[in-house]
Amino acid sequence: MRDDKDRILVGALRANARESLVGLARRVGLSRSATQERMRRLEREGVIKGYTVELASAQDFAVNAMIAVTFEPGFRCRQVVPILSGIPEIMACHSLTGAIDLMVMVACDSNATLNRIRDSVAAVKGVATATTHIVLATEWSRG
Repeated sequence: MRDDKDRILVGALRANARESLVGLARRVGLSRSATQERMRRLEREGVIKGYTVELASAQDFAVNAMIAVTFEPGFRCRQVVPILSGIPEIMACHSLTGAIDLMVMVACDSNATLNRIRDSVAAVKGVATATTHIVLATEWSRG
């Protein structure tokens, strides 16, 4: 993906692969035709392979981690979370009270991929810090 608009578009499709082109264009902030062309490019590049969403559980991945995110002064979830939603390896994003603003749950295939994701999270406008915590074991889970 080349930019934040691509990430927002992919995130919107992950949330609802059946969303209308007009709705997607509204989310991305582009015209309907520019959004359609962007989708065609993402399809050609192999970023979008289909329009059904098949979510894997975190247990299906080699590396699970949490990234603790703090915002720069004046930034809020509404400015950061839509961009993060476009990163497919992010399985959940929780806003928190206290010193940490977001806890981002990541599931991916390798430490190299985790490093790339962490760099992507840290590069989002408004993110002050992104501290990675690798999950060594899941002792139990309710879902």
